Amino acid sequence: MEKTTKRALSFSALIAAAVVFGMVVASSVNITPRSEAQHEATPASHPRAAVAGAPSFADIAQEAMPSVVSITSTDIVKGGQNRRYANPFGDGDPFEFFFGPPGGGGQRRGQQPDDEEHKQVQGGTGFIISEDGYIVTNNHVIEGADKIEVRINNKEKYTAKLIGRDTATDLALLKVETKQRLTPLPLGDSEKLRVGEWVMAIGDPLAFDKTVTVGVVSAKQRSGLTADPATRSFENYIQTDAAINFGNSGGPLINVNGEVIGINTAIFRPAQNIGFAVPVNTLKTILPQLRDKGKVTRGFLGINIVNVDADRAAAFNLKTEDGAFVESVEPGKPADKAGVKPGDTIVKVDGVPVKETRDLIGYVSGKAPGSKVQLDVVRDGKEQTLTASLAERKDESGGKEPEKAGSDDSHERIGIQVTELTPQMRQMQRIKADVDGLVVVHVKEVSPAADAGIQEGDIITQVNGQKVGSTEDFGKIVGKAKKGDYLKLYVFHPRANVSSFALVKIDN
Repeated sequence: MEKTTKRALSFSALIAAAVVFGMVVASSVNITPRSEAQHEATPASHPRAAVAGAPSFADIAQEAMPSVVSITSTDIVKGGQNRRYANPFGDGDPFEFFFGPPGGGGQRRGQQPDDEEHKQVQGGTGFIISEDGYIVTNNHVIEGADKIEVRINNKEKYTAKLIGRDTATDLALLKVETKQRLTPLPLGDSEKLRVGEWVMAIGDPLAFDKTVTVGVVSAKQRSGLTADPATRSFENYIQTDAAINFGNSGGPLINVNGEVIGINTAIFRPAQNIGFAVPVNTLKTILPQLRDKGKVTRGFLGINIVNVDADRAAAFNLKTEDGAFVESVEPGKPADKAGVKPGDTIVKVDGVPVKETRDLIGYVSGKAPGSKVQLDVVRDGKEQTLTASLAERKDESGGKEPEKAGSDDSHERIGIQVTELTPQMRQMQRIKADVDGLVVVHVKEVSPAADAGIQEGDIITQVNGQKVGSTEDFGKIVGKAKKGDYLKLYVFHPRANVSSFALVKIDN
């Protein structure tokens, strides 16, 4: 009996200890139910504090949405012509842009005859920067358009006036006239942006209105994205992993304070979520000229420069790796007239230190043509000062529109129309710098070219082993071919990123 009593007492003590231990553990992990008094005393958390240290993206998006607009640009063309062969926003299936029309014949459904005019529509995004209706977008969104329409708040639609555009930075300024005051987005400071900061992109990808994506700043000062040297020197992109797709072009890249820090411009097609935006400080620099003159004029020295590296510093007796090293000088241009020579290193401009090429390009481009600048250069280990009178930088990156059609011979005999490959096409389609040729803008559904598998958007780089650089050259080759001959077209297919031969037999 005594043993039984002792066992019962020991068991009871063990249970009591377990209960106490359980209460301590439960309270430490906060699984004990709250009393009603506790519940009432704890204030409801605001969405911004949902995750410690993270911004409320819903609040940022809600504030920014009224200032983001949809843009459609319309061009009136003949049946077989294309202003820009990439047209994801026209009638029909938007995914045709990526995968081609059903059947793979290269002919868009419902395409009009070659002698009939029709509308060609392209879409994009923009954002309001002033209460009186100024709107910013990308130049490639509206380039060549006969009509530009802006839709605000997914309701009101207005015809916009093109105020100014700049091909070098791919920016454009529009204006709409409205009765009410509009809500502008504040412009931030892209220089203060840090890699790793949260950013939000808002736009109309593939015509899906007001799509919000979030990511971080992946890198800054990205360059070398385009093949055109005239625009490459101005490249200074922000890289982000916030998803950017076709139609986002011209939309804002926004920081956690709700400020625009970039204009979404380009994507890297082979990868996922590698997008690029023009820094907003670039916009702020050229905005006065776009508004007042409709274009941007830039100072020009006429030199080819690169950054100084360790080898150049050692070989040319330089004390540091700061400066812009002069690789070549264009004869008769301002730098040549001022006495700048290949091998010089420009370390200052008007007393402002030049750390890298971007510093010199930015400063000179910001000066008006005719201005004089003082260049401090190091030559043979000694520093000297030269004075240059700036010329005007020519717009070599697409000031002229692409030819609307190729040769009548090529259209009649093999069923295609071609146009020259412009820097804008190359940039939009991420076409490599080593690919040169003629872009196929129209393929007759029943034709030798269609039978050979040629599609709109393909790039003809060679014909019968000869490189073709103009529609005139192409037309002559096609015109000389005899009935029964084969044209051996070497074709680059951007969708597949491969090249192949297309054997086109001349039937007439």
